[in-house]
Amino acid sequence: MIIDIAHFIDEERYYWTELEQILNSLERDAERKLGMKEIKRFHYLYQRTSTDLDKLMTFSSETATRLYLESLVGRAYCEIHENRERSAAFSPFHWFFKTFPRTFRLHVKAFYLALAITVAGCVFGGVAITFDPDAKEALMPFSQLLTDPSDRVAQEESATIDRLKGTKAIFSSYLMTHNTKVAIFCMASGIVWGIGTLILLFTNGVMLGAVALDYILSGEAIFLMGWLLPHGVIEIPAILLAGQAGLVLAGAIIGRGTSISLRNRLNAISRDLVTLIFGTAIMLVWAGIIEGFFSQYHEPVIPYSVKIGFGIVELMLLILFLSRSGMDNKRIPITKTTGYGQQ
Repeated sequence: MIIDIAHFIDEERYYWTELEQILNSLERDAERKLGMKEIKRFHYLYQRTSTDLDKLMTFSSETATRLYLESLVGRAYCEIHENRERSAAFSPFHWFFKTFPRTFRLHVKAFYLALAITVAGCVFGGVAITFDPDAKEALMPFSQLLTDPSDRVAQEESATIDRLKGTKAIFSSYLMTHNTKVAIFCMASGIVWGIGTLILLFTNGVMLGAVALDYILSGEAIFLMGWLLPHGVIEIPAILLAGQAGLVLAGAIIGRGTSISLRNRLNAISRDLVTLIFGTAIMLVWAGIIEGFFSQYHEPVIPYSVKIGFGIVELMLLILFLSRSGMDNKRIPITKTTGYGQQ
């Protein structure tokens, strides 16, 4: 492509200046909301400036202009894809029931990838335990899982004393803190191009698949569902959300298909990462309470039908919450992008 650089810059500078003025006004006044015409104009200026930046990328002599346009495009990108609510006061209720599920849906492709990796791990773990029962010690890191499932079920159902008496709160708190640390580590592992996050999701799936097949093959599927569903339908999706956050972080670091600087890419998704990991932590707090005070009690203390039904209701409510909550007054998207988990 051959262009007259001087003429090109003179012709396009008007649009760059207009975009910069809009950005300055938005940054000065956090309460300002753009009208539909302003949004369309902002969209047009963002696209035009991005195209101009692409045209100048091949001209090494225009470094200053290129850096200026990169800054403009990066700032515009952050304004377009941020998830803040322009309000004076932070509302925990609004954040949890609107911002959190909206952020989840914004990066839902990353969630699907996290789910696919975990399912692949489940399949691997299930196949491994089916063809090599002696692999239990390598696939299941917890000693209570290494015993024969039928023996454990018989022991649990015949227990006459409450083994968690006086320690339920301690056990529940341990689960909350431990699982939250795992979730944070899963997200943070995305910094190594997502490799760490993928490994954690896969290995977690391997253990889950191995445990499930071990109990199913022993004819203890009902016990398995009664034991895992009450807390697992929240805990497992929470870990998947942490993996989703890790993959979003990885996508920002890789930055495939965009000329935006790493700093601006990370700035664009920082609020989303905080939202996802805090939402995950809240889910894990609930899962810890349920596991400590409910999941560990089996028939005849609590019928399996009650525990399974409770887990199914939880799962349905979680699906509705993540897929529908916060859909009213949804912020109008200015543009679309294919970058790091965005839709």
